[in-house]
Amino acid sequence: MPLTRPLTINDHSAVLPLYRVLGGAHTDPAAFNAILRHPGTTIWGSFDRAQLCAMVTLHVLPNLTQNATPYALIENVACLPNQQRRGHGRRAMMAAIDSAWASHAYKIMLLTGQDTDAVGFYQTLGFRADQKYGMQLRRVPPRTP
Repeated sequence: MPLTRPLTINDHSAVLPLYRVLGGAHTDPAAFNAILRHPGTTIWGSFDRAQLCAMVTLHVLPNLTQNATPYALIENVACLPNQQRRGHGRRAMMAAIDSAWASHAYKIMLLTGQDTDAVGFYQTLGFRADQKYGMQLRRVPPRTP
């Protein structure tokens, strides 16, 4: 039976395959715990029995506009490749969305790669790309000798 719940430090080893799907993971449990303890941050996971199949990181952030109503940011959405199209990503996303609305966020934002098939998935959940432009500035990582 599928289960969706906030992740805890006890889930550290279970999240590593999902972070690898995203392109890498810091394997130190202290780094994972720091994310979990960050105010306003929750990592939602969808499980099939004991296996973590998908995760979504939700950040609810304070704000001085919109009558000081917070906004939310979704990041690090991942699903194990062999578990895709089984509802795990949708369950994790819906838990994050419901949590953001319960926190009185006035909007939820996310960015997704232009070269992925994820756009259609997010659109089925109600996300739109026609209201604002997503932009980013990245620090170039230092080169290793």
